[in-house]
Amino acid sequence: MGFRINQLLIISALISMLVLTDCQPPDANTAQDHQLLPNIVLIYADDLGIGMLGCYGQQVVTTPHIDQLASEGLRFTNYYGSTFCAPARYSLLTGMHDGRINGWNHTKAGLIVQRDAGRISEEEFQNRFTKLQVNARPIQQHEVFLGQVAQRAGYHTAQFGKLDSGFLTWSERVKRFGWDHHVGYYDHARAHGFYPPYLWVNGKKRPLEGNPHANAGKMSEKGDEPVGSGGETYSQEVFIHDILEYIREHKDEPFFLYHPTQLPHGPVAIPELHPDFADHPSMSLAEKKYASMIKMLDDHVGLIMQELKELGLDEKTIVLFTADNGHEMYYGPKPSYREGHNAKGEPTNLTDNKWRTSESGDIFNGAGGRAGLKRSGYQGGVQLPMIVRWPGKIKPGMTTDLLAAQYDILPTVAELAGGHIPEGKDGISFVPALSGQTQSHTHDYIVINNGFTGPHLSRACLVTKDGWKLVEIDRQAELYQLYRLPGDNEERVDLAGEYPAKVTELKAILLQELDSARPDL
Repeated sequence: MGFRINQLLIISALISMLVLTDCQPPDANTAQDHQLLPNIVLIYADDLGIGMLGCYGQQVVTTPHIDQLASEGLRFTNYYGSTFCAPARYSLLTGMHDGRINGWNHTKAGLIVQRDAGRISEEEFQNRFTKLQVNARPIQQHEVFLGQVAQRAGYHTAQFGKLDSGFLTWSERVKRFGWDHHVGYYDHARAHGFYPPYLWVNGKKRPLEGNPHANAGKMSEKGDEPVGSGGETYSQEVFIHDILEYIREHKDEPFFLYHPTQLPHGPVAIPELHPDFADHPSMSLAEKKYASMIKMLDDHVGLIMQELKELGLDEKTIVLFTADNGHEMYYGPKPSYREGHNAKGEPTNLTDNKWRTSESGDIFNGAGGRAGLKRSGYQGGVQLPMIVRWPGKIKPGMTTDLLAAQYDILPTVAELAGGHIPEGKDGISFVPALSGQTQSHTHDYIVINNGFTGPHLSRACLVTKDGWKLVEIDRQAELYQLYRLPGDNEERVDLAGEYPAKVTELKAILLQELDSARPDL
């Protein structure tokens, strides 16, 4: 009997230890460590072309606050995202490239809008929503996301804007991604408007005054509606108010603030035109609105930086600024390359099917002369801005040509937070590059998938560390394009015919990576 009692006591003690261990964040730092940890702010712009920022060559719209981040920090020149918002967020939040299995599997948008507009009943909404939850990309118990790596290291985490990886989510799922606090949209279809009737705050609705439209006052693609159309309370102004309030409330503890902004995703809408463009002699109304959206994004970056400085948090906060995918035109005639002609009406073909904003009447040249746009695997669709600022740690005015991708952000945040980098992730921390050190561990190549199909949409691409880029045009027809980016970042000269062995080599790698299993799971 005594032996059995001792056994039970030992088992009970072990269970207690396991429970206590399970309740503790695996990478939790001590209170003393917390004083040394940097706050982390990640600003994730939506559809922001690399050419829209002054520090990357923009000539029409000034972006002084974002440019100041670059002048006081590190600017990447060889950084990549995805072709589209949902796989981009998948890649960012998981630390995996979006060619992995389920990388393009996302929930369907619009269900909440349909319910709120009265197009479906509450009962039908609940039935369809339940099915959506069941069919959503399954999350394995041990899967680790971006918010969690900071959370487990003892950070308070918050997300403001377009919540989740898209397109439809709910409170429990957002929390599972590692966010202690969240404010924003659960339905990304609604996020195409800027005047939602309500936003979600930790699972509860926050009504917004003067916004009666279920579709959040979404404008037309022409962008010719009067300024201020759609409602009274502009969502981005709600977000910046709450972001600044959050910083003030959490100034005494390490925090990770993630802001996936709507700006400058269209259709274009703005409460008022920026003075720089209100009386512009040649811009259309849609172009003035778009430019004003870029200015608001820049101004909000300035407000965040000002708040950090006023609270004495400036030197202990690392700020990362980037985007999800490349440029898109929401302010004028669409290019006609999908019909086999460029914007000038000249015929194109499969070896030159990529239009350039600089040659298509785009006043802003938002892709900076690069081929392609959002939804394309060409540079204009996937090569993105990345700026990192950290006073005292990063020398001002630095640039790096390190091959990096958005799935590198998760391991980078984990290392900055003093936490554990989860095993099996595709991403590689670029913390050494921040201090000007040589990266001992780098990508041999990065992979970007493209689930879109069509006669003039590249399906996937691969970029190597020595500057080769393979673009898949038609897998069944065995049609690929090959570029040498160091001398041809605009992808004007297809070298596939000249280097068939290189095409074969890179194609084998690309096809091996697409729809591959996730090593982290």
